[in-house]
Formats: sequence, structure tokens, C-alpha cells
Amino acid sequence: MTEQEAPIRLLPLCAKEAERLDIILACDGAASVGQVGHQVAVELTNANEAARMCCITAVAAESKAHVDIARRARKLIVINGCANRCASKVLERLGIPYAYEVVISKEGVEKLPTLDYDPADVKRIAEKIAKEALG
Repeated sequence: MTEQEAPIRLLPLCAKEAERLDIILACDGAASVGQVGHQVAVELTNANEAARMCCITAVAAESKAHVDIARRARKLIVINGCANRCASKVLERLGIPYAYEVVISKEGVEKLPTLDYDPADVKRIAEKIAKEALG
């Protein structure tokens, strides 16, 4: 490893530790709001030892391990990109309750056909979720 390389930070294994974790399931759609949602989940995971983003796509595909994680989580936090609420609908279809839901497009972020986003939006929304839902 060179001086510029940071050590790899391993995350808690959500399959083993779900009951002790706030699991974050976030939209990662191909629009500005989806990218904000994904980056918010990354920021919350990096900033909180007891928070861990997991794969909403695997839950939607009904991967037994991932559905089990969602069912066993200490708390489920859902981040939707837009009014379609795809992440929340996945859980609702499977009958999995969640404790907190946010829709990025209702937080003052315009849905645009771009993968670019404003880091200030990520910071603002991550702080809101941390205050309202984590811990």
C-alpha cells in the first residue's frame, strides 16, 4: 500500500448483525435524485457505526438473505429518489414495515436526467435523516 492509499474500511456484516443495525435501503436511480439518495446512504453509513446501507435491489429480487436482513433490522430507513417511491414499494409489497421514509424530490432536489448532484443536498439530507431517524 502506498502512502496515498487509504486502508479498506470493512462494514459490519448486515446478515450477522441486522438486529443491532439501522439498515438503510436507498434508491440508486439513474437521475439526480437517485444519486443523491445513494450518496446520502453512503454518508450515513460512513458516519454512524450502527447504520449500514444494504441492497434494495436484492430485497426486490427476494434474495432470502436480504429479505431476512430487512425483516430483522433494528430499524429500517428508506430513501426514495422521487415520488415513485420504488424502495418503499418493494418493502410494502413484501409486507416489511419501515420506521422512516424520505423522498429526495420532496426535499428540494429537482429530478433531472443526470448522474450529477450537489454535495450540499447530500449533506443537508443526511443531517436531516441522522437527526430524525438514527440512534
